[in-house]
Amino acid sequence: MSVTTGGANGTSGLPRDDWRPWAFIAALSLVMLAVNASSDALEMQRAGRDFRWWEPLVWEATSGLVIVAIAPFIGMALRRWTPTRKDFLRPGLIHVALTIPFALVHVSGIYVLRNAIYLINDARYRYFDDGIAIVLFYEWRKDVLTYAGIAAIYWLFDDMMRRRESERPADDRIELRDAAAAVWLRAEDITHVEAAGNYVEFHTAAKTHLVRATLASWEARLAARGFVRVHRSRLINRARIAGFKPTPSGDIEIGMDDGRTLMGSRRYRAAFSSAEAR
Repeated sequence: MSVTTGGANGTSGLPRDDWRPWAFIAALSLVMLAVNASSDALEMQRAGRDFRWWEPLVWEATSGLVIVAIAPFIGMALRRWTPTRKDFLRPGLIHVALTIPFALVHVSGIYVLRNAIYLINDARYRYFDDGIAIVLFYEWRKDVLTYAGIAAIYWLFDDMMRRRESERPADDRIELRDAAAAVWLRAEDITHVEAAGNYVEFHTAAKTHLVRATLASWEARLAARGFVRVHRSRLINRARIAGFKPTPSGDIEIGMDDGRTLMGSRRYRAAFSSAEAR
């Protein structure tokens, strides 16, 4: 029986838990909108500056809207390049580099939105009057902290999910469900999990079960079950590995205990080797 679903708990391609950090970020943004907008208005009023009452609201609302819109991409990046005690430098540098496109998208988004709102109100938004380079550097400094905060929120929610998975009761089967059908699989029965477009395939000796989801979302849930990523589109069950050997190109041929041979990318060779060492 094949099962098509939106993940274990949802219909969007992500488990329901993946929406919790995003919802938390959105709620936090609303709080910051109210605090920062009122602070901006009070400070400008005390300084004797002329401003329209709606301007502080527009500034903070547009910034928050863009940040909330692109926050899930930070969560995806964190799961793709997760810093660990053994491998911190490379993922850390990748995330530092990602703050640059994050800041550029943020600045571009708020510039377009604010200009549109100002034009509607027959006004001009003077964002780059001090020079584009200065504005970009100023915004990037703040966006580094914003990126780090969002990444920390996703990491905390993912860590809670991993802890819940590790504390599951004796019935430790994996549930694949949709509105019409459900199937429960034991982790030891699954040899590997592969991405297939907007779906994920769970391979067992008997058959393949198709689930509408992302591989990244299932990787976070299956890590505690002994699954490790060996390819951009593949997770394997370490307990089902019979042996492996490198290829001349630097990739890995992984022999499974059911006789199948799966390919692992050299890009994930270090992570796979460290997982095997444990």
